[in-house]
Amino acid sequence: MIISEDRQGHLALLMNDAVYNDDLVDFTDEDMALRVSKKAISDFVKEDADIDQKAREKVASLKRNVLEGTPEWDILYRKYYEEERSRRGQG
Repeated sequence: MIISEDRQGHLALLMNDAVYNDDLVDFTDEDMALRVSKKAISDFVKEDADIDQKAREKVASLKRNVLEGTPEWDILYRKYYEEERSRRGQG
């Protein structure tokens, strides 16, 4: 999933506003809270891109040439994507 830096910043603002407005937390330093939220989102996006790349490489490494966009490719990609997430403790 590709999310621009601006969009990540916007999501961080929305996330912080929601947490604050639901009285789940009171920020002592709003700037620091925003930086932490942005970093969490950025780390998630980077890890998701890495998982995506690993899944694509696994499908491409198969001896039979599975073409991207075919139902078989979609099934294999999803399988390898979920395996990689599970291997990293996200599944």
